[in-house]
Amino acid sequence: MPLSKVIVVGAGPSGLLLTLLLARSNIPVLLVEQTNTLDTNPRASHYAEPSNYEFERAGVLDAIRAEGFFPDGVSWRKLDAKKTRLVKLNNPRPEPGQEIDPEFERYRMVCLPLHRLGVLLENAVKKEKSAEIRYSHKVTALGEDPGSGQAWVEVETPSGCQRLSADYIIGCDGANSKIRRLLFGEKTFPGHTWDEQIVATNMYYDFSPYDYDDSQFFIHPEHWHMVAKIQNDGLYRVTYGEIGGLSREELEKRLPEKYKAFLPGAPEAGGYKVVNFSPYRVHQRCVDKMRKGRFVLAADAAHLCNPFGGMGLTGGIADIGSLYDSLLGIHTGQADDSILDKYDEVRRKIWHEIINPISSSNMRRLIDLDADTALDEDLFLQLLKRAETDKGLQAQMRTGMMALRHDMTQYYRQQ
Repeated sequence: MPLSKVIVVGAGPSGLLLTLLLARSNIPVLLVEQTNTLDTNPRASHYAEPSNYEFERAGVLDAIRAEGFFPDGVSWRKLDAKKTRLVKLNNPRPEPGQEIDPEFERYRMVCLPLHRLGVLLENAVKKEKSAEIRYSHKVTALGEDPGSGQAWVEVETPSGCQRLSADYIIGCDGANSKIRRLLFGEKTFPGHTWDEQIVATNMYYDFSPYDYDDSQFFIHPEHWHMVAKIQNDGLYRVTYGEIGGLSREELEKRLPEKYKAFLPGAPEAGGYKVVNFSPYRVHQRCVDKMRKGRFVLAADAAHLCNPFGGMGLTGGIADIGSLYDSLLGIHTGQADDSILDKYDEVRRKIWHEIINPISSSNMRRLIDLDADTALDEDLFLQLLKRAETDKGLQAQMRTGMMALRHDMTQYYRQQ
């Protein structure tokens, strides 16, 4: 029997993308969000092949490519006077006449700040007749109705409390997911929190006198950080590590000395413009179950990792692709709802076997390695060094992130 309605909770990129995918398949979907607007805090900005595959299916990849830009690659560096580049993984545009895999070129990494992606996805959702977005709808309770066989959530709205029902309710409501907490308890989110915390900033600074790439990581025990261009107008994302336990006010007060310690040219306050400032704790966590009855979790509501390397955002969007295929299979009768148990199984396996170990290594690499001996000690950096002159290895590494995808249509019934 076709689905009568799906409710998605959370209007972040994962919730918006799932809503759009479902609506484009004529599945009625209601997206509810507790705030009254999209989040504009500095977060992810780079979209690798698995994400772009899903954006293509949602019909928005061309708009993302047109509004964003293609970074020239990413490097790892020392924090010495010359900001010495140790190794670089290139993301080159094809030269005229050069043969290139058309699928790779279509899905190659593109950069667009997440809040701009959110607006783009929101506008696309609003054009779909099968979709509706309701802001200022805060979930307070949930359950299932044995009589109707549907799930429900109670929400606080500007016009009072309401109960909303659907065949399935999807929690895409982020790290502090209310859906997850109501399903499994306020403190049930297995994993650990890093002792270090991170400060993400969007800022303008003139990097043109310096030999910087579009993106780079700096290895240093105290001033480990990342600098990445995220807009063509010169907006940069600068994300750096800080001492754990400091308040927002203390972190803001320390920002000028941090910038002066690691930015090229050692700028004084006033030599740059900070647009956004967002400190946050860093977690490596994954739920024991992503599905409970007619409730399903996805992306940050289900699992978290540190931001270095983009595994969290990419893994979350890959969740959405797998979940969309699962719900579509149920809707078309090509699968029963046991496919959601398979979704739960494969997505958690990918987190434990790929996302968690790789993302943890990405962060530890910046903090623990000695930059002077990093190339001798770190196998990943050695692999990147070989890839600088091995085009076949370059291609393998660029497409390696596709392992985060999982095609759920293989579990459809054989026709």
